[in-house]
Amino acid sequence: MRSRTAGAILLLSGLFLCIAVSRTATGEGASSGAGVAAAGWNKQAAAQYLDQRETWWQAWPRAQKDHGTLCISCHTVVPYAMVRPELQRDLGDAAMTAPEKVMLDSVEKRVGDWAEMAPFYSDEKYGKGKAAESRATEAVLNVVILASYDAAQGQLRPITRKAFDEVWALQEADGPLAGGWKWQDFHLGPWESTESGYQGAALLMVESVHLPGGFAQEPETREHLDLLRDYLRRNYAAQPLVNQLYILWASAKETGLLTRPERKTLMEALRTQQQADGGFRMAALDVRERVDHTAQPTTSDGYATGIAVLALEAVGTPRGDAMLSRSLAWLAQHQQSDGTWTAASLNKQRDPASDPALFMTDAATAYAALALEQQR
Repeated sequence: MRSRTAGAILLLSGLFLCIAVSRTATGEGASSGAGVAAAGWNKQAAAQYLDQRETWWQAWPRAQKDHGTLCISCHTVVPYAMVRPELQRDLGDAAMTAPEKVMLDSVEKRVGDWAEMAPFYSDEKYGKGKAAESRATEAVLNVVILASYDAAQGQLRPITRKAFDEVWALQEADGPLAGGWKWQDFHLGPWESTESGYQGAALLMVESVHLPGGFAQEPETREHLDLLRDYLRRNYAAQPLVNQLYILWASAKETGLLTRPERKTLMEALRTQQQADGGFRMAALDVRERVDHTAQPTTSDGYATGIAVLALEAVGTPRGDAMLSRSLAWLAQHQQSDGTWTAASLNKQRDPASDPALFMTDAATAYAALALEQQR
């Protein structure tokens, strides 16, 4: 298995064997055999849910873009691309699923014909500057997706190098964003807000430093990553806790991102936000008021807990650490019978029967599964 967490992966079998998992958490009755791991979570059900959601996204009219391509959403597509290759390998699938192939083909087409592709959002429809924001955001996410696949396969393909060329060309050279990128900002958390560009830049760092063949140390790459590191360092203190967790995640492979005092402070802050049931909630890691003024959820969710576990795993948090073990136990106990880990919108109360209401659950399921995959 390709390690996303710098090889500091903790074995969880003993912990999960001691957990009395409920029927809902294990997905009992939904699937059996290889899909239900000894670790107590249903990989097959998670994979089926993510495939189904990707299929829905590809058919959604609003996801359709020029040249027969598709939008790569931060909530449904990007986390799916990060975890699906690992689930495929772990489940013993011979090839990627149909929705996965459609997604990857679309990304590669847009990267390959980058100069001909229109931005996802235009100035004419969404306001001045939105096309530039959209272009830079897409360039970052293209790299995250393709680098994730290449790291999983142990090779760096020419199309991924081209995606890096495109993203480096849009990296800001000066001003407040120097070293980072413009970002799609519709004042919606956690992916389309003022702070979201920082999160995207941190995720690009995570994926870049995991690529094989010493890519991160190539002179041209190193020059851009150094600028990116400076941007992440310069803006770290002003970030919400969830964004700081992405830096903790990246710091496992990229030295100089966090000082020891900063890491200690971050760990203490995270520990204070762990809920009584062992999980975390996004509304505490990314504090914001909903646009409809409804109350934020008070329960733990799969998105916040998954990100917290990924960051803790990345830096080699000891197996016996109470914060990590309780978070992992929460993940094991809270997978739903349909394979999901749930999370709610930070921005408004959504109709639970609508597909957009599942956007946060899409990301929560992918990140929770990715965190548990590191325990093999």
